[in-house]
Amino acid sequence: MPTPDADAPEEIVWKGDWITAKKRGRWEYATRNENVRAAVILAVEDGHILLVEQYRVPLGCRSVELPAGLIGDDDGGENDDPLSAAKRELEEETGYRAECWEEIGDFVSSPGMIDEGFTLLKATGLSKVGPGGGVGGEDITTHRVGLSDFPRVIADFRDRGVAIDTRMLVALGPHLLG
Repeated sequence: MPTPDADAPEEIVWKGDWITAKKRGRWEYATRNENVRAAVILAVEDGHILLVEQYRVPLGCRSVELPAGLIGDDDGGENDDPLSAAKRELEEETGYRAECWEEIGDFVSSPGMIDEGFTLLKATGLSKVGPGGGVGGEDITTHRVGLSDFPRVIADFRDRGVAIDTRMLVALGPHLLG
């Protein structure tokens, strides 16, 4: 059975510096320019997970998320890869370095709205090496959260009006499925 709109011509509605709004048949969606992807870090150790909290303009509020960053967005980034981006972003955002890295796989964020994808990497063997907080005025707050307290901590963030990134389901999964 043919997929509706799959063969419709793609139309660019608007193009900015970082994203492009497109239309194909009945669908309206966004794409990241230059096929930019992200590296997302699941930094866990000793029953704890590292989270970051920062203001997100599209949401109009702060958001709690896994540490992450774009691959190839820095000068010289054309040779960037998920692992090098993850190492850089973990230290910039949280002030931690990881001794061990495992690439979990590629995922998409919101497939009905944007083509944005990310590579999830697990970081262990963590050591604190700097202040974190991001670069260029990112104003990132790092949280080291016990996995046993995770559902309560997420509920506390939600009660304070902090947006909860969908990737929090990675850590909530055992609590939701049990």
